[in-house]
Amino acid sequence: MNRMLVMLAALVLFASPAMAGTVKTYQVTGPVLELTDDSITVQKGNEKWQIARDGSAKVTGDLKVGAKVTVEYRMTAASIEVKAGGKSPKK
Repeated sequence: MNRMLVMLAALVLFASPAMAGTVKTYQVTGPVLELTDDSITVQKGNEKWQIARDGSAKVTGDLKVGAKVTVEYRMTAASIEVKAGGKSPKK
């Protein structure tokens, strides 16, 4: 009985992340132009990329303005507005 419970717990533990699916990550590389507690701005070519950040972002090395960095990020919806008159999917 105990062996079966241990096997079931292991199955649930390892199967849950696989079933959750993964969200694609993206990255941008360039020098840091601006750095605040909640954002980082990176120069990529002629474009400035401002990316939100929080305390859970893993930082390795000395993060400061002018440093060349690679930022890995995910796109997250801030809000979703459904428009009237949209077509329903074909069956």
